Amino acid sequence: MMAEAGTELTRAAIVAAAREWIGTPYRHQASCKGAGTDCLGLVRGLWREFHGAEPEAPPPYTSDWAEAPGADGRVVEAMAEAARRHLVEIGAGEAQVGDVALFRMRASGPAKHAGVLTGDERMVHAWSGRAVVETSLGPWWRARMAYAFRFPGVTD
Repeated sequence: MMAEAGTELTRAAIVAAAREWIGTPYRHQASCKGAGTDCLGLVRGLWREFHGAEPEAPPPYTSDWAEAPGADGRVVEAMAEAARRHLVEIGAGEAQVGDVALFRMRASGPAKHAGVLTGDERMVHAWSGRAVVETSLGPWWRARMAYAFRFPGVTD
C-alpha cells in the first residue's frame, strides 16, 4: 500500500516494508510480494509502496546481464546508473538502515545485486534460487558493497 500524501517516509517504515517481503520466493525479473521477486524487484516493490508508479520499466535482463563489457570494453554499471536516476546516491560508507546497497559479486565486475539495510550488520535481499531473506551484512558482503542509495523523501 502506498504511503498517504503528507506521510513522512522514515527508515523504520522502509525496514518494516522490506521485512514484509521475507519469504517471497525468488523469481527472476519478478516484483510481486508473496508471489515472487528478485533483488531488483524488491527495491522496485518498495518504490511502489512509498512513491507509487515506477518511474521506468527495467529492460529484460538475464541473470548474468551485467557481465558483458560495454562497446568500449569498460564495465557497464547499469544497475547503479538506473539507481542514480531515481534514488539519492550516498557514499557506501554512509549507508544506514533503510538505505539500498548495491554489491559487486566479482571485484572487477559491475554491481548487480541489491539489498536493503535493516540494522547493524543486517539486510533484506532476494536470495537467488531461494527467497527473500534477512541476513548478516558481514565482512563478505561489506567487501562487495559498491554503492549506496537512499529513497527520496526519507525524513530521519
